[in-house]
Amino acid sequence: MSKIDLTIENHIATLVLDNPSKLNALTPDMLKSLDAYCDQLELDDAVYAVLLTGNHPKAFCVGADINEWAQISPKDFARSWVRGGHRIFDRLARLCKPTIAVLNGHAFGGGLELASACDIRIMHPKARIALPEAGVGITPGWSGTQRLQRLLPEPVIKEMALFGRQIEADRALQLGFVAEVNEDPIGVAKEFSAKVSTLSPRAVEITKNMIHAGAGEDTGALIEALGSGAIAPTDDKREGVTAFQDKRSPKFSGK
Repeated sequence: MSKIDLTIENHIATLVLDNPSKLNALTPDMLKSLDAYCDQLELDDAVYAVLLTGNHPKAFCVGADINEWAQISPKDFARSWVRGGHRIFDRLARLCKPTIAVLNGHAFGGGLELASACDIRIMHPKARIALPEAGVGITPGWSGTQRLQRLLPEPVIKEMALFGRQIEADRALQLGFVAEVNEDPIGVAKEFSAKVSTLSPRAVEITKNMIHAGAGEDTGALIEALGSGAIAPTDDKREGVTAFQDKRSPKFSGK
């Protein structure tokens, strides 16, 4: 049975892709679980950081389960599978908590796109990344040609997507795609997360929003969220709401 497991300990949430018989290939049920967990974690003030890893010694995630999408109609493939998956990966990317992809093994196709939706990545020395979609007659569909361009040079993406090359961990580190290569990636990720737990959650959240706005990740919504956060504690906002409730004209002070 394919699923995603969630544990929360010491303010750190850990999501584990659990489909080991298929190298943690993503299924519709797993995508739905990821979406639901993002909603849950977004609202959980006791969670300061989120780790995402895979339950297989050699694979973080090798992409989408081919058997799940092979028989989907072209219309549903584009509408439901690609756009639906895109929306869920965007949801992960825009999570207010810092996220770390723990690449305990290979991250191919949708698995690489999933890792790209996290804030940083820690990688095992023997793990590799790749975009092998053309080998099964499809194209990257969950931001492999879009968000990934902000994280890797265009020629490297073409090397993977057009020529079928795999990128090893040391090179991924040199390219800046991963923060660290280590034999114990989950241990390193927990060290990163322990540091996050000592920082101001609100300052971290707002800083992440500012970085994303500058990078073009959901810029419109983030600008309005930051503006709304600035106006919310003002006297004018309180006066405006009170006047509306009292059915009178507001008297703004500019404070």
